[in-house]
Amino acid sequence: MAPPELVADLLDGQHRALARAITKIENRSEGYRDIVAALHDHTGHADVVGITGSPGAGKSTLVDKLAAEYRERGLTVGIIAVDPSSPFSGGAVLGDRIRMGSNVGDMDVFFRSMSARGTLGGLSTATSDAVKALDAFGKDKILIETVGAGQNEVDIVKTADTVAVLVPPSSGDDVQMLKAGILEIGDVFVVNKADLAGSDKTVQELRGMLEMRDRDEDDWEADIVETVANTGEGVDELLSVFDAHADWLDETGKRDELERKRTAEEIRTLLRNDAGALVEEEVERRGGMDDLVERVVRRETDPYSVADDVLEPFRDAVRHND
Repeated sequence: MAPPELVADLLDGQHRALARAITKIENRSEGYRDIVAALHDHTGHADVVGITGSPGAGKSTLVDKLAAEYRERGLTVGIIAVDPSSPFSGGAVLGDRIRMGSNVGDMDVFFRSMSARGTLGGLSTATSDAVKALDAFGKDKILIETVGAGQNEVDIVKTADTVAVLVPPSSGDDVQMLKAGILEIGDVFVVNKADLAGSDKTVQELRGMLEMRDRDEDDWEADIVETVANTGEGVDELLSVFDAHADWLDETGKRDELERKRTAEEIRTLLRNDAGALVEEEVERRGGMDDLVERVVRRETDPYSVADDVLEPFRDAVRHND
């Protein structure tokens, strides 16, 4: 069961309880699933925005400015910064505190950094669960920031309602990199550091690539916004695009469609993970992977037969239930 006091305190708006819950979620500590389950009925109210892009694009500075502008508008903010390659987590890294300078001391901006802790595949699930905790807590806006723009980061930002892809002004290399998958998930493309040379060319190249993107007539047409995060230039326009996309999701029914799609994927992921854990238990019961490998290497059996043997108890259980 979820610790009732922890859940109650979180729902009562206590930041210490929120921090403790997210720590349990990130560490996959005992009882974390019960916490997320208990919070589920209180979710579905926050707007979730994913911010991704190549390292050095200025994501951290922009997220800071976005949070500050949301606070100016009287909205509360939750920020999760995800670094799949970092061994550090828990929001205690000094750099996290320094770079969120505009919002230090503001209790209505909750910042948390999360890392992979050696399990890249589970990070998107942990991030999604942390978002649920922030949502249930009552945060109006939730920003998910990723350090890079690789496949793991793409999986993470896909848990957001709106995805912003940052691209720095350049010779075009960064724009060409977008072809590797992230182009398809962007709802708005942000040319940050637009005061630097090359920004106009980057905008033109982005526009050309977006025109070639496969899309149906009723799909959202991705915007391109130029910003200078250091000064806050363009932040208002970017927030207007976020609002417009949120309205479009509601008016077209796409938000419900998106939630159903994400929920189906979440259930599949949990089933794969849990089934995988059961299979690992069965492997250990049979002497462990090293023993099975040794038998295959000695040509006493083969990988397909091993897999069939290990899965046989599960097949029997499923057929018995039929």
